[in-house]
Amino acid sequence: MKLAMEWAAAWATGRAAELAAGLGADLTAEGATGWARDWADGLAGEVPFVLARDGGSGREDGLLDAEALLAWRRVQLRRGGSSADLDWLLEFAGGLGWSQLQRLRLDPGQPVALRGSLGAIAALWSQHLETTTPLQYLVGIAPWRDFELAVGPGVLIPRQETELLIELVQALGLAARAASDPLLWADLGTGSGCLALALAQLLPTSFGLAVDASATALAQAGANLERQGLAGRVALRQGSWWQPLQPEWGRLDLVLSNPPYIPTRVWQELAPVVRDHEPPLALDGGLDGLDALRAIAVGAPLALAPGGWLLVEHHYDQSEAVQALLAAQGLEAIQPHPDLEGHGRFVSGRRPALAANSPGSGPGDQPAPPPGADHG
Repeated sequence: MKLAMEWAAAWATGRAAELAAGLGADLTAEGATGWARDWADGLAGEVPFVLARDGGSGREDGLLDAEALLAWRRVQLRRGGSSADLDWLLEFAGGLGWSQLQRLRLDPGQPVALRGSLGAIAALWSQHLETTTPLQYLVGIAPWRDFELAVGPGVLIPRQETELLIELVQALGLAARAASDPLLWADLGTGSGCLALALAQLLPTSFGLAVDASATALAQAGANLERQGLAGRVALRQGSWWQPLQPEWGRLDLVLSNPPYIPTRVWQELAPVVRDHEPPLALDGGLDGLDALRAIAVGAPLALAPGGWLLVEHHYDQSEAVQALLAAQGLEAIQPHPDLEGHGRFVSGRRPALAANSPGSGPGDQPAPPPGADHG
């Protein structure tokens, strides 16, 4: 293996100008030599994988040498992109976790077993660099909490900070309450279904409703629920915010939402990997980013059950505005909550509980529809 790497490097460097000319490259002698060394690293890194593909790897056990993998990784990073992204790809396309990769650096002589070929992983990396397509779409996976969610174009890739909405459910004592008093909950704008899956897992005796305006997103959420064996605990509804939940207005004990909240101007300036590929419907919140949050706030006091909770995610600079929206609709116990970096990112609020013998507290009473709802 080592002799093959040395031969590749010496041969390619010695023929640098000829190789560059053969590829039509306009390079100086120094540039051609540098190019050839990169090419040699790549060739050396590919040697064991070509052999493995053809039935031999240069090792009796058929595994790969860590030294070759690390050389291949260096070559890929010279092409562009971040080391964090490439290591993510090695983990989810190749099955090589970050901690395993660190051990290879300490002992580059140890064998490596990958789930996929380096050629296939390199092709995905090339597509990411050339088109800015998110790696999660290319691999079809987005890890979130303890799930590996299937994702694809037209579906928002779930972010780590959104996990904190589930932590808030626990912090507010709702999981403990649900253990003896099952809840009716909803996830507005479910996307991949990440929040719906987490709630269904956390509240196994409760029932939920996952809402999205996008048929593509709703289908993806349904597939993820099926894959995790949780589809029986959640019903899917297509439509805008509260409207598909009209039969449940006034009975929802808990509602979570990660709506589009990025101001249009900010969304237009996002990195291409987000702006050009993830659905604007799930990101662009209008001129001030509050369009969806306004609609959610307006419907909350009528759709929530008395004492029912609303928990929403918002942009890092919208906490006071979102608290004001909920307060204007009469919600109580309104609190801001920080994200992983300490910025205000979430707000919780509760519909006031009905006093005993107050109007509208009897069985069978139905709330009026939220303003703007279409009742036919």
